[in-house]
Amino acid sequence: MTTVIVTGSKGKLGSVVVDELAGAGHDVHGLDSQLAPASHDYTRIDLTDYGQTVDAMFGVQDRYAMVDAVVHLAAIPAPGQVTDVATFHHNMLATFNVFQGAKRAGIKKIVYASSETVLGLPFATDPPYIPVDEDVSRPESNYALVKHLEETMAAQFCRWDPTLSIIALRLSNVMYPVEYAGFPAFDADATARRWNLWGYIDARDGAQAVIRSLEYREPGFDHFVIANADTVMSRSSAELAAEQFPNVRITKELGEHETLLSIDKARRVLGYEPQYSWRDAL
Repeated sequence: MTTVIVTGSKGKLGSVVVDELAGAGHDVHGLDSQLAPASHDYTRIDLTDYGQTVDAMFGVQDRYAMVDAVVHLAAIPAPGQVTDVATFHHNMLATFNVFQGAKRAGIKKIVYASSETVLGLPFATDPPYIPVDEDVSRPESNYALVKHLEETMAAQFCRWDPTLSIIALRLSNVMYPVEYAGFPAFDADATARRWNLWGYIDARDGAQAVIRSLEYREPGFDHFVIANADTVMSRSSAELAAEQFPNVRITKELGEHETLLSIDKARRVLGYEPQYSWRDAL
């Protein structure tokens, strides 16, 4: 059993990650800024306060006494929800505090949420090629800039400590099964979801990627695009790419509904394989 703390444990992905980690046999403790009923697996925290953050890395009385790994999902989750400067200050500081606090506590395994936005969303400028993979880093928003800088910071933390492992998951748009009923409506207008190449991630598959990353034993920094194996569209991926990105090079023969956010690296390195699709839910 591994003792894992999950920041953002009350969030859309975090709540599923907590359940899936517990189901996999881990001792899981949530950290979140939200007010919520007290429970054995939840502690309220302000991650922009370094004192609180580093204290949590060493344990919380009556909750847990030590930590083997950190899953950092807490953040202002998208551009525009607060001002640009608030997004930058909050997300950058919280992630630094988590990395630095874990370092001080001697924790050697961190998995955290980067974002598909790093790839160039909303693709007002064409991507360099399709499917887009981890070699692309073109932040086009303040929110994405922070995610890019967090990845740079993570790489330096691992350079300073060659025994440390930090994995950044460039997660696509997180979805619950209840939301799948609305997917067929996307077919009416291909531009409606052009902004992220028609990608998504079932929250349960997002949790799978977290678990696979925790199980990955190689030290150092690495980053992975995490999306479902298919798109949100009924139309073929090749047709969508040709229509919406006619001048972009296609680097491989595309499957009928194959994701245009490449998950080849996650499959190869982590053993990640999406288990859920909106097509099976309708």
